Amino acid sequence: MAYTYDPQNVFAKILRGEIPNNTVLETEHSLAFRDIAPQAPDHVLVIPRGAYVCYDHFALEASEAEIVDFTRTIGEVCRMLGLQPGEGGNGFRMISNAGLDGVQEVPHLHVHILAGRPLGRMLQKG
Repeated sequence: MAYTYDPQNVFAKILRGEIPNNTVLETEHSLAFRDIAPQAPDHVLVIPRGAYVCYDHFALEASEAEIVDFTRTIGEVCRMLGLQPGEGGNGFRMISNAGLDGVQEVPHLHVHILAGRPLGRMLQKG
């Protein structure tokens, strides 16, 4: 399947420095920053620097170095924020939306890390 990446999406503009962000962590292949409209006390977005539309696009086409860096960045953000349940934190929810049915608003892979309060059930029947 061919993915069409829009280089004018808001996250591409953030990566180019055209839009400021509240950076939590920068790595060679990833950027983590606070969401501008947080849905929980801790709400951080983690994005790859590469032009990937959604997670399956990334999983199929990213280099091993990009995949490892992105995954480790997510873990490091959780560690930095003290969210890890195995290390005394209360846990977190990680969400990545894809496509229309997934209600993806920005066509650049991004993972939401949400924490700091009980988040309730993920989905309701309906």
